[in-house]
Amino acid sequence: MNQQVIVVGNSYLIELEIKREDEIHSIISGNKYRKLKYNLIAAKNEEKNVLLTFGGAFSNHIAATASVGKAFGFKTIGIIRGEELKDKIEGNSTLSYAKQCGMTFKFISRTDFKKKGDSYFIETLKNEFGDFYLIPEGGTNALAIKGCEEILTEGDSDFNYVCAPVGTGGTLAGLINCSKPSQQVLGFSALKGDFLKQDISKFAIKNNWELITDYHFGGYAKINSELITFINQFKKQNNIQLDPVYTGKMMFGIFDLIKKGFFPKGSKILAIHTGGIQGIQGMNTLLKKRQLPLIQ
Repeated sequence: MNQQVIVVGNSYLIELEIKREDEIHSIISGNKYRKLKYNLIAAKNEEKNVLLTFGGAFSNHIAATASVGKAFGFKTIGIIRGEELKDKIEGNSTLSYAKQCGMTFKFISRTDFKKKGDSYFIETLKNEFGDFYLIPEGGTNALAIKGCEEILTEGDSDFNYVCAPVGTGGTLAGLINCSKPSQQVLGFSALKGDFLKQDISKFAIKNNWELITDYHFGGYAKINSELITFINQFKKQNNIQLDPVYTGKMMFGIFDLIKKGFFPKGSKILAIHTGGIQGIQGMNTLLKKRQLPLIQ
């Protein structure tokens, strides 16, 4: 389902539509559904009944993995960044939800979390938990890309630009691979820096893309009053909820680029709503502590 928003930039009309991937499911929504789809099929085919993955305090991926585990009969294990969270599960909306779904946690230091891709570290986890099907942090692997390649359909081929938020780069790579040669794919990074270009290039098979790095608001999960105001106004005007980590930053960037004349006259833009709404409750807890406005 797409929702249309007509915006004006430099006195000419730009057509912007939002592909509501967030409406697939309340928790297993957007790119998380796409990324997990073929990984679950592979786990079943390999007769694995345990899923192990990685994530942070308010990870959409952790919540989605726990949810699919409960729905499809997998045991789930979450390796969580930050030992200090061990005693704060009940006060964390994401972790408490995952626990309710049956997920088992292992909390590790940020230093150890950086080893999540090391074969030796994976072996220590196998020694502790037994056999499992491994899903990377954020869910990005070749099977995840395959799932994200199904986001665009023939009905989306008339758009000049396809925009998506970027966390690990898997969703953007899938969009690039299924895009038309006439389309330009723009990724709006939620992280500070341009290192994601290398990760995207590992999976992307076309060159019709660009990584936009000007709208991270200080880095992953960083947010300020300006972004909060934008998200709340956007919801009021369009009845579409954006999340503060990914889609809010992407949409802020699209509107800013329109104002700056980045898009040619008459451009048709398709923005992918990748979900992430479950993280708002946790973000509001942090905003309240910082005495900042809350996301409505």
